[in-house]
Amino acid sequence: MTVHLIPITFDQQGTRQTIVPVLLKDEHRLILVDCGYPGFLPLLEDAARERGLSLDDLTHVIVTHHDMDHMGALAELKRAYPSVEIIAHELDEPHIAGRQKSLRLEQAESLHERLPEERKPQAESFIAFLRSIEPASVDRIVADGEVLPWCGGLEIVHTPGHMPGHISIYVQSAGIMLAADAVVIEEDGKLGIANPEFTMDRRAAAASIERLSRYAIHQLICYHGGLYEGDAGAGLRELLRNERGESE
Repeated sequence: MTVHLIPITFDQQGTRQTIVPVLLKDEHRLILVDCGYPGFLPLLEDAARERGLSLDDLTHVIVTHHDMDHMGALAELKRAYPSVEIIAHELDEPHIAGRQKSLRLEQAESLHERLPEERKPQAESFIAFLRSIEPASVDRIVADGEVLPWCGGLEIVHTPGHMPGHISIYVQSAGIMLAADAVVIEEDGKLGIANPEFTMDRRAAAASIERLSRYAIHQLICYHGGLYEGDAGAGLRELLRNERGESE
């Protein structure tokens, strides 16, 4: 089993940003965890090719939650590779499939009403972008604690807070935690809460950090920041202390 980080760097509103989807490969499967913004399929294909991989071999896509930078390219990816099986948590599936409105869109629309007039045009542009995200059908629904028997065992770890249906993935055979947006790596190299002002439930996010800290993590990989350089358990416990201190 091999784990391939495929960082994709891009410009967004004049700011250089990077996201880090992950490819997991064993003898029979190639699994992509999250797929970036709309239009990112060529970037994913190029990033895979640079690592000697081809999305022609892709068997599964695991979507950790339905934010636009995690599922934006999902529909185009499914069209290009129709045999790929899409996997998501049971709470997120209705939003990914488009049967329920995006929670991020609901949040943005609610916030828009409280903004000063000069900030509303930018917010309206963001709302329009969220409305343009194309849904995609989910082929397999997973629940907390389920272990997918691939790549040495992929444990589904429900880590709500950022969104209710957010999941992390623990690669059991290697002690690797794919944390998605449960935590991020800040510019100073420390762990932080992903977009704390947009986190749906801050208390749930803290509980998810505590849960992650109980795992034996050899490597911690964040969607924003990539591979954490340090003791993952210690870093998570420090973040938890800071987070609980701020909420008191």
